[in-house]
Amino acid sequence: MSQTAALLRQGIADLELPLPLSVNERLLDYLRLLAKWNRVYNLTAIREETEWVSHHLLDSLAVVPHLPPGRIVDVGSGAGLPGIPIAFACPDRQVTLLDSNQKKGAFLTQASTELALANVDILIGRAESYRPATAYDVVISRAFSSMGDFIRLAGHLLEPGGVMAAMKGALLDAEIAQLPGSWTVETIVPLHVPQLKAKRHLVLLRRAPRAKSPE
Repeated sequence: MSQTAALLRQGIADLELPLPLSVNERLLDYLRLLAKWNRVYNLTAIREETEWVSHHLLDSLAVVPHLPPGRIVDVGSGAGLPGIPIAFACPDRQVTLLDSNQKKGAFLTQASTELALANVDILIGRAESYRPATAYDVVISRAFSSMGDFIRLAGHLLEPGGVMAAMKGALLDAEIAQLPGSWTVETIVPLHVPQLKAKRHLVLLRRAPRAKSPE
């Protein structure tokens, strides 16, 4: 077993995710494809491929137990993170990967086809310009610099009652304080990502309930 495969198997075990071994193999296939494309398209700034296991795969898989059910869109998906690992882990849920970069979109399209991801759709375009026929139950991203921008540019993609899921490192109280008043933090989940010596959090946001008009 390669070092990368061993790290992935151990990491998934540490996350206590009940994934079949076939998912491990498909995730490794994804890393091989990412390595091939990264030589030309610079899809990730991390050069050490063994670090892709912790920084990309396990980081993405750590959010799976905390996401509500339903259709999901990964905004600013880039190389398919966290959307592709989520799609592998949750084959029964539909995942849309949305990115405005044409080269990254080409990779996502190739990955979806080559990895036989039947539950994945690819959209190349800007989040703020995308108007889906049906809104999503979960809008997730780890690409936005601030939660305020995330809401401003992608909040319209969310189904009423749905959740915006912001993947963050260390939390900044000032960033939360600057959220629009029409949104509220439902919960902040501290994440333990195996093999990653950095703080990770998942912030779940919902639209604040409207105040009832006095009778």
